[in-house]
Amino acid sequence: MDIFNIQDLTSEFTMMDVLLVLLLSFITSVFIGWIYKISHRGTSYTQSFVFTLVMNGMIVALVMLIVGSNIARAFSLVGALSIIRFRNAVKETRDVGFIFLTMAVGMAIGTRFYLLGIVSAIAICLAVLLMTRFNWFAREMSSQILSIQIPEDLPFDNLFDRIFLKYTSSSELISLSSIQNGSMTELVYSVGMKKSDRMQDFISAIRELNGNHKVSLIAGYNNSDL
Repeated sequence: MDIFNIQDLTSEFTMMDVLLVLLLSFITSVFIGWIYKISHRGTSYTQSFVFTLVMNGMIVALVMLIVGSNIARAFSLVGALSIIRFRNAVKETRDVGFIFLTMAVGMAIGTRFYLLGIVSAIAICLAVLLMTRFNWFAREMSSQILSIQIPEDLPFDNLFDRIFLKYTSSSELISLSSIQNGSMTELVYSVGMKKSDRMQDFISAIRELNGNHKVSLIAGYNNSDL
């Protein structure tokens, strides 16, 4: 090794340090991934994202162990990692929070602030569970998306007012488009149902007025990933 003037920097930390950092970052990242799984709502859950969370925590911990207190090495790693580009869009904003959480915990453990990393992971995950369990910040009234297709020559300005007044607490036209080569018009409303168990009656009443054409009601879209 000395013949080629190669310096081994592994002596800056022991093998026990490496094993402890990787083990703790793995355990805390798995814990965070488990919290993500049980608190997730919607349809966009993927196992690969949780795997990525665990890997992310361990990799960040390893990077911080490599950097240590060497400023030059830190800038070198920033430059090297800046070439990485992520093409996949994050579907939920809460996913970004979990990514940053695993990164922060990985950084704490990688710099050997073990207690800080463990306590922070537990405290933040408990806060997530608390907000999920009691459904904090949820709107009291959820909205639905209503799509109605009507013939092009059918006037629609006040066509459904009576039905909306009977079945909904709020309604707003949010989109108007011509479809099927101009033979049909599609109306898209945001509506709030008075009673969720009357959706079938609501749709049937609309179909009586739109000539029995297609009517779609997307219920609970606020809690889904569309």
